[in-house]
Amino acid sequence: MGSLRIAACQLNLRVGDLRSNKEKILNAYKQAEEAQADIAVFSELAVCGYPPEDLLLKSGFVADTQQVLNEIASKTKECVAILGFVEGKEAGADPVQRTSNAAAICVEGEIKGTYSKRALPDYGVFDEERYFAPGANPIEIFEIRGVNVGVTICEDIWVEDGIANELALAGAQIILNLNASPFEIGKLEARETVLCQRINETGVPIIYINQVGGQDELIFDGGSMAFDANKDIIARAELFKEQVLIFDIDCNDSVKTTSKNSVKISDNSRDESLLKHEVDPVPSLNAQIWQALCLGTRDYLNKNGFTDVCLGLSGGIDSALVAAIACDALGADHVHAVSMPSRYSSDHSLTDAKELVENLGCHHVTIPIESAHKAFLEMTDEQFSGLDEDLTEENLQARIRGTLLMALSNKFEWLVLTTGNKSELAVGYSTLYGDTAGAFSVIKDVWKTQVFDLAKWKNNILGYDLIPVSIITKPPSAELRPDQRDDQSLPDYEVLDPLLREIIEKDKVAHELIEDGHDPEIVKKITTLVDISEYKRRQSPLGPKISHKAFGRDRRVPITNLYRGTQN
Repeated sequence: MGSLRIAACQLNLRVGDLRSNKEKILNAYKQAEEAQADIAVFSELAVCGYPPEDLLLKSGFVADTQQVLNEIASKTKECVAILGFVEGKEAGADPVQRTSNAAAICVEGEIKGTYSKRALPDYGVFDEERYFAPGANPIEIFEIRGVNVGVTICEDIWVEDGIANELALAGAQIILNLNASPFEIGKLEARETVLCQRINETGVPIIYINQVGGQDELIFDGGSMAFDANKDIIARAELFKEQVLIFDIDCNDSVKTTSKNSVKISDNSRDESLLKHEVDPVPSLNAQIWQALCLGTRDYLNKNGFTDVCLGLSGGIDSALVAAIACDALGADHVHAVSMPSRYSSDHSLTDAKELVENLGCHHVTIPIESAHKAFLEMTDEQFSGLDEDLTEENLQARIRGTLLMALSNKFEWLVLTTGNKSELAVGYSTLYGDTAGAFSVIKDVWKTQVFDLAKWKNNILGYDLIPVSIITKPPSAELRPDQRDDQSLPDYEVLDPLLREIIEKDKVAHELIEDGHDPEIVKKITTLVDISEYKRRQSPLGPKISHKAFGRDRRVPITNLYRGTQN
């Protein structure tokens, strides 16, 4: 039985940073060479980074990507490099001649062959049919070290009886799958299930190579893995970290290619497997979410040239969690917590915020907003004369705080983190140009109940209360009026969040929710709030996606929309 030594190169690449990506790729390739790997496999569109989006409309960008690929290929030796790149012309060209999402097979200074992705996803956050034409060339098998290798790219492997099966029927003894697959809750298990399904169909091992790192709202979690023909995981890379994972895998050499398009890449077959890789247990779900949020926050800052952040610290659970994540992601010395008490701020909020800052070790400054609040009230006194105080005065406080944070950002080049959670954003329980003012919304895709769970989990794994217990146990409040609590405006979050999951992540409408047993009055109120708050969400900062359906490009609902999901 023949075998291959594989180097699965799981790298944190930067979209458009072609030179930096080239150096990372070549450094990983050198590690593969030193380990005497037969193949070094990189992720989908590794040369340019994923997703390049409308950069693909620029012919210069596509040409530059191909130039860098040629430079990488020229540095290859006996170890075969397989990496993703953009083939063809710019995406705006004729649909038949436009770009393809491709993989290049490089060895001994040359590009020996290519494969173009056939299955182009156009759901959720993916929009590949906007840019790429599906591969249409006949199936090719690449003979590497005496083993017939099939190459696929990401979505290809999810298609039942698709390209993977065609490759196996053509004689592939192993299938390599290059990916840029974003993290979401449950995605790791879904990938494993799909890979096992493809092995059931094909009877051959599958190697899954994934990108790692944050790119705007997407988080790529890595977790590259190798399944043998028995559907056993023989190697897995770490989640959320760069790694060159090197292992040997057996290939059934009784299978012979039946394809007329077999490309011989290299000889000198490897006789036996020598390298084994220890497969570590998968981290808990809360650990995965925490690592994802940290990675997304860190990469958004670093890749955009920032080093420090600031955030409003209210003494509540949301800002406490964001501060803790920021300190883990960036280091406490790069986090600036700003307390901005008003006439309605409780004493316990101030003391809770102080205790949290002491626990975290981050910078802290207090800027009371009473004088500004009083000045604004005096400025509007004539216009508002005879009118009762309402949301106007409440929102004014939030907007003063947003203005102060943006001033600190301008002066010190601190990036502002907002602290709103998914539950609040869903129902519009936020102030536009107030607590939504900022650059990155760390917990934008985290339900309020998950916020509490993450805080408790963090304290538990540390063995002490990093986030003070009083912050976790006290009733949530915006503290914009006397004795205010969230439950005065919204149902309890234990009731609200399951309902919102049905609305947002399962696209259920009002009459379906009522038929499912939800309280009709609550359904009517919450579905209306969700619908009328879309304009707020469109103007809020992006944040890391962790759920099946996040706000942003993952969910596209018209702002001007009169459908309410009720039956006449």
